[in-house]
Amino acid sequence: MKEQKLNKYDKAYLRLAKEWSKLSYCQRKQVGAIIVRDRMIISDGYNGTPSGFENCCEDENNLTHWYVLHAEANAILKVANSTQSCKDATLYITLSPCKECSKLIHQSGIKRVVYQEGYKDDSGLQFLLKAGVEVQHIEDLE
Repeated sequence: MKEQKLNKYDKAYLRLAKEWSKLSYCQRKQVGAIIVRDRMIISDGYNGTPSGFENCCEDENNLTHWYVLHAEANAILKVANSTQSCKDATLYITLSPCKECSKLIHQSGIKRVVYQEGYKDDSGLQFLLKAGVEVQHIEDLE
């Protein structure tokens, strides 16, 4: 029963992350993230340019600008600027984390990652598993 209830919450938070991804100005890929601790949303984020920069993620060749922040990095950085902590939190994300973000996830204290879609390079997921972070893939949000 507890597992079924957890799955229900996981899907609900993933749906929220999916909604949040729609706020991204990026053309190639819109990614959303929600950080939850003790069943409370403590942060959210989507991929995009840093504050004060033009909301354009890609260059004229449709390549992503190097300074675009990933959704999970944005969500973690929001927590860093608050009184909250990511310790033992769960990250819900629409796309599995890249290598760079997986380091931030582990170092921030997040203990669980639930994602919807797999990123083409799974070395970020492999790193998280090696670091002892629980990783769960949920494709079907119904």
